[in-house]
Amino acid sequence: MDFHPIAAFVSAKWIMAIAVVGTTIPAVRLRRVRPLASLVCLLVLAGSARAQVRIKDIAGVQGARSNQLVGYGIVVGLDGSGDSNSTIFTAQSVVNALQKMGMTIPQGAIKVKNVAAVMVTAELPAFVKNGSKIDVTVSSIGDARSIQGGTLLQTPLKAADGEVYAVGQGAVSIGGFNVSAGGGSAQKNHVTAGRIPSGADVEREVPTSLSDGSSLEITLRKGDATTASRIAEAINQKVPASGAKAVDPYTIRVGIPESNRGDLVGFIAQLEALTVMPDVAAKIIVNEKTGTVVIGGDVRVRPCAISHGGLEIKVDNTPIVIPPPPGTLLPGKAAVVPHKDITVKEDTARLVAIPATTTVDDLVRALNKLGVTPRDLIAILQAMQPYISAEIEIQ
Repeated sequence: MDFHPIAAFVSAKWIMAIAVVGTTIPAVRLRRVRPLASLVCLLVLAGSARAQVRIKDIAGVQGARSNQLVGYGIVVGLDGSGDSNSTIFTAQSVVNALQKMGMTIPQGAIKVKNVAAVMVTAELPAFVKNGSKIDVTVSSIGDARSIQGGTLLQTPLKAADGEVYAVGQGAVSIGGFNVSAGGGSAQKNHVTAGRIPSGADVEREVPTSLSDGSSLEITLRKGDATTASRIAEAINQKVPASGAKAVDPYTIRVGIPESNRGDLVGFIAQLEALTVMPDVAAKIIVNEKTGTVVIGGDVRVRPCAISHGGLEIKVDNTPIVIPPPPGTLLPGKAAVVPHKDITVKEDTARLVAIPATTTVDDLVRALNKLGVTPRDLIAILQAMQPYISAEIEIQ
């Protein structure tokens, strides 16, 4: 009976291996091991046990995309936690806002401690209509200590083409606080950025076209020729008249049958519900800063042997106190003499053989016998690059 690893997690004290046969998951086996890493996570996706996913989870219809919006605004009503007078653009913004309301005030007479200059960003979804509301994010760009309790004044939000597509305004919610009294302070979450749920009204629609009338294109979020071919095959099995074809690793062109052209949204929903098995390239990802290693389940190792040995040097400093000699007429001070004990210990190097077609589970067991640290593990994987059927990506 062949077992295929579906997932493995290696921590400082435990390795947990879960094996499956088909879709049946037997009991989980736990094995106590020597410390391998402070945080080493091995995600194993066996080809035969990889779960199928819906097309809508890994791809979308070309043309159905969101757009980013950005605008500059001011938040008012702060309790003395706004920008300081040294933030010139905040004072200028307040003067400009008052001038639009018919008041002329010298910029030097403005105190802006209750006002903060902010950048306002939002995501304009596809197919959104005029009058719809979208969420906005408000972030301070000056030296304000907090925008808690503030209100964003009317702010036009523009897209990359310079046109205004939404207008934001409303009370800012930061989900935290920042208080100080008597020389002490307490803070929760980030208080110079917040959100306004449904804080912007859409003023202009973005023209969106999903089809030319006879066909549409499905675009993978992560290009892969094998996955694109499997999607085309799944669509042809469900809708033979579509003539689905993978154009490139990112694009699948699907013909729209005559019977479905009157209900394009329903046809798209039918395609999105189909399930496929996405292909995953064999890859090892190494983060040297955090000691995290992610190894794909399709990684294979050619025959090789690994040896690991370490040199440990320990220095103990134990002071020795020598009292004055007995019978001395004049009292003296005790002498303190440092005593250093240096011990050198070299671990016995062990050689572990790695057979052919080794899986990630076998590789983990072999490396675990060596008791490697995160730094040693990364060094071993880099040295094994010629024998590993995967690319090592260092972050």
